[in-house]
Amino acid sequence: MEQNKKTSKISYFLSLAILLVVLYFAYQYYQKNNFNDFVRSETNLYTSQFTRDKEVQYNNKTSYKIEALQYNDAMFYKKVQVKKNQPYKVTCMVKTNQVETKENQSGVGAQISIEGSTERSIAISGTQDWQKIEMIFNSKNREEVNIGFRLGGYLGEAKGEVWFADFTIEEGLEEQNNNWKFACFIFKTTDVTINQKQIKLAVTQNDIKDINNTINLFKSACSNMSNGKMTANCDIYEIDTPLSSLSYDTEFGYFVSAEDIEDQIRDTIASHNYDHIFAIVRLRRRTT
Repeated sequence: MEQNKKTSKISYFLSLAILLVVLYFAYQYYQKNNFNDFVRSETNLYTSQFTRDKEVQYNNKTSYKIEALQYNDAMFYKKVQVKKNQPYKVTCMVKTNQVETKENQSGVGAQISIEGSTERSIAISGTQDWQKIEMIFNSKNREEVNIGFRLGGYLGEAKGEVWFADFTIEEGLEEQNNNWKFACFIFKTTDVTINQKQIKLAVTQNDIKDINNTINLFKSACSNMSNGKMTANCDIYEIDTPLSSLSYDTEFGYFVSAEDIEDQIRDTIASHNYDHIFAIVRLRRRTT
């Protein structure tokens, strides 16, 4: 009888130990694959990995990770209810490792976007530590949108690793101020490589003078054409750091995208509340 009791105790503790091990691995699996109502989506099915990464965290919270060993367009997205004709701002923290785009396209990389549309934030590529990105959009006639955190793009694919964390969405307020604030960034030099050819261009002091005159005319026109109902203030910044990259589109050719100038203007934008931003660069040599 005593032997049977010992055997029963051993069986009980063995079963309990097995149960605890099973629960531990079940919890680990849950932690790694709990996406909190986010839907996983990818263009090339089963080629990207979606996980929760407790090793790479932001603010001590497990991040959302997308890893693509092959070029793909992959995202986490969540359906969000919105009011019609209302502005919204979505922000998150993002970290990247060896993110590459398939065809060196603008607007492709780690980004925030609205699923099924071209609305997006800037796209991050390469290897970069945690940084904040944001997307501002208007709901227009929609009552719900799918907010996506993406590795890829609406018209392109990317590969590498990206981590997203610290998601926020804010509803905008109606602007009552009729004084609009503009920022004009003049990139004094352009130094880019196109088709293995180095191209260097620069604006002259006469160019800068003409730009200032044009901005002053614009400010006067805003007031005159609106009968004083709208005024415009414009801060002009001369950027000495060369513009070193251009984006490319098969339909329109080379152009300046947000990704090309974001590093040079980020700090200025962060410390001001501008309504609109102009970037002025020279992309063509003078002809006589």
